[in-house]
Parts: sequence; C-alpha cells; structure tokens
Amino acid sequence: QVQLVESGGGLVQAGGSLRLSCVASGRTFSSYAMGWFRQAPGKEREFVAALSWSGGSRYYADSVKGRFTCSRDNAKNTVYLQMNSLKPEDTAIYYCALSRGLSVPTTTREYHYWGQGTQVTVSS
Repeated sequence: QVQLVESGGGLVQAGGSLRLSCVASGRTFSSYAMGWFRQAPGKEREFVAALSWSGGSRYYADSVKGRFTCSRDNAKNTVYLQMNSLKPEDTAIYYCALSRGLSVPTTTREYHYWGQGTQVTVSS
C-alpha cells in the first residue's frame, strides 16, 4: 500500500509562485512514475505534469508548459511541482498520483494511488 501526502498549497496573487510537495510512503516509490493533476470546481480532474521513475522524462500539459516544473528526490520519497507565473485559472485542488505501470501516463485512469489534494488559489 502506498500513501501520498501533498503540501504547499495556499493563496497567492497572480504572477506569484508556489512549490507543492508530495511525500510517499513505501519502499517502491523510486520505481514508478509520478503525476500531478488538478481539479477546479465543476470541472473534471485534468493532467498537469508527470515524470518517470528517474525524473529523466517529464511531460506537461500545454496550459502549464514553461511555467511549471516537476521534479523528484527518490532519496526523500518526494515529488515536487514548482509553479511560477501563476494565473487565476490555475486555481484548483492539486493532487499527486503514483502509477505502477511501465510508462509515464497522462490520464487519471492509469494512476493507482492518489493523495488527498492541496488547494491552490490564485487571486487576480
């Protein structure tokens, strides 16, 4: 069983930055791809970013490319999402997720474990 706990959310003005963290329990963290998703009120959960077990392969949604960066520290069982140049449309609950598959997926159905989420609110 894997447990994921996100932190780092909060309220920030447009143009500001936040760094989200996600700490995983369990010994197998370093073997699997990790993803970040977000869900705004009244909308479906959407892909934000994902990275391979080594962090060598990274993928981003078009809406966050050039502004968000995901990374991981396998020694600390932690994955990060650095968010810069935040916009009001980035407001959502952000979730990290772990996939036990062999690829680096970008869809929710390919992830097996989810955190509880952390709220990010960007004011205009």
